[in-house]
Amino acid sequence: MTRSLTRAVLFDLDGTLLDTAPDMIAALNMLRTEESCDPLPYALARTQVSHGSTGLLRLAFPGLSGDDFEQMRARYLALYEARLTQATALFEGCSTVLDSLAQQGMAWGVVTNKPAFLTQPLLVALGLAQRAGCIVSGDTLPERKPHPAPLLHAARQLGIAPGQCLYVGDAERDVQSARAAGMPVLLALYGYLGPDDRPDAWQPDAQIHSPIEILHWLNG
Repeated sequence: MTRSLTRAVLFDLDGTLLDTAPDMIAALNMLRTEESCDPLPYALARTQVSHGSTGLLRLAFPGLSGDDFEQMRARYLALYEARLTQATALFEGCSTVLDSLAQQGMAWGVVTNKPAFLTQPLLVALGLAQRAGCIVSGDTLPERKPHPAPLLHAARQLGIAPGQCLYVGDAERDVQSARAAGMPVLLALYGYLGPDDRPDAWQPDAQIHSPIEILHWLNG
């Protein structure tokens, strides 16, 4: 499917559409303070934000497992939920991208591994929920990315063939999910990649350094 036939753009949330790192890392360091630990450097923690609470907690508390880990995760999610939108915002350029898609009559939606109890109020608070053609959270289906099911479900909700949907994400699982779903995929290098990530090896259709490059790709 050529890019000229693309009819919808699907976005990952954390690290692609929204810069959620400030609130997620603040909650993590609040938890570390509760546990009498020093705060983690922001730059270090930022590399794990796309891996959600599990990735952040493994970084912050590497010795935890089993029930202890789950209890810590529950506390972290409570702290994060309480400050969900204090510093989170669209990445610079994303507002322009969404406005341009609307002007072109092109649908867009969100496919994220973030659970719905966090995804939905976050999108509502930022005025995005009513604009999105679909919202697929990490617990909408039994499967999560890198499984293709969430992306295929989003395409069905939009009534658009998977091959006519472009997916944009910032993690290897995003590329894997899109490939398995038969969708072209752009990798957001402005997201939360870490020093050990090797995006060239993931072979997305293109790597982008800013959201505006989504429009360049669509119109290229």
